[in-house]
Amino acid sequence: MYPDLSYLLHDLLGTARDNAFSIVKTFGLFLLLAFIVAARLLKWEMQRREGLGQLRPERTLRVPGQTVTTADYVTNGILGFILGYKIPYAIANFAAWQRDPSGVLLSTDGYFLTGLLGAALFFGYYYNIGRKQGALPEPQPVDVYSSDRVGPITMAAAVGGLLGAKFFAVIEYWDRFLQDPIGELLSGGGLAIYGGLIGGGVAVYLYLRRHRIPTLPIMDAVAPALIVAYGVGRIGCQLSGDGDWGTAIAAIPDGWFLPDWLYGYDYPHNVLNRGVPIAGCTVDYCNVLPELHYPTPVYETLMAFAIGGILWAMRKPLTVWPGMLFALYLFLNGVERFFIEYVRLNDQYDFLGMQLTQAQIIALGFMLAGILMGTWVWRRGRRVPGSDVG
Repeated sequence: MYPDLSYLLHDLLGTARDNAFSIVKTFGLFLLLAFIVAARLLKWEMQRREGLGQLRPERTLRVPGQTVTTADYVTNGILGFILGYKIPYAIANFAAWQRDPSGVLLSTDGYFLTGLLGAALFFGYYYNIGRKQGALPEPQPVDVYSSDRVGPITMAAAVGGLLGAKFFAVIEYWDRFLQDPIGELLSGGGLAIYGGLIGGGVAVYLYLRRHRIPTLPIMDAVAPALIVAYGVGRIGCQLSGDGDWGTAIAAIPDGWFLPDWLYGYDYPHNVLNRGVPIAGCTVDYCNVLPELHYPTPVYETLMAFAIGGILWAMRKPLTVWPGMLFALYLFLNGVERFFIEYVRLNDQYDFLGMQLTQAQIIALGFMLAGILMGTWVWRRGRRVPGSDVG
């Protein structure tokens, strides 16, 4: 396993483990890659739909001196303060940062004076931009395309997804939250994937409504990106050993012709340090699971990429049915998660006489929502690209 980048570089280059590269956690790295992949796929699909006239540009007037708003000053001043507050503190406490990056970065500890300096630098940078743009001779009309807003859309999805994931995780583990509310909220763990999808979806919807961007075409455009990014994220789960493995198995069955780790794996050097000590190990992550477990992140990655391929292939034929591709995504996503939960380790709840996990209950909701949405789109009928698409 590769709990952080130093372990991966050790296998590739022979460098020491637990060195300075250990601050880059493998799961976090793949989470970043997932957002990059999602943003790239989303931009390609949005540009295609713009070419068809399904997504029209927003005509705005660029007024000299008003391209940098009060909101820009406030948000970037806050960002500068946070960076100035936390980064020097993390560097000064590098050993603790190596051991627990999320714990250090999400704690309330930091340096107030460097935070003020960071806020001043960011504020001054945007003040200089506004001053230069204020020298423009006259207002200029410009077209802002939806694909130009991929960055803000991705950021809205990231922030909303983080809040939603934490919210659903708190609900699922309420007793643990009551024992240590602040610690649980500020921890880097305990993030529910469906909570992230719901929270991110709400945040993106609010952003689209604010900028009068048609919702249904964007939902269709984002569907392949979402599921492919999910698969990329699951690669990070598998490589880091973050606890998303499946139930234990007794042994690899006779006749299994694929690599053994595709059927059962014991996750040595997992990032959670779960299991039993590895004999003779002297690095920071020295535990291995005492039993083989189903490598469910691998299965989810394969299924996510397969669903992504289906959605990518269907995106053009379904363009004239705005919302249908997203309905298909909801249904297939629900099917995938519902069945994978049978070999995953999660708490179960009594639901309509069945013992289901929280993810399975939400997955049933996703499947039902996909069916209902697909039926509504079908009854609504075709929409010629460029017409009102909602």
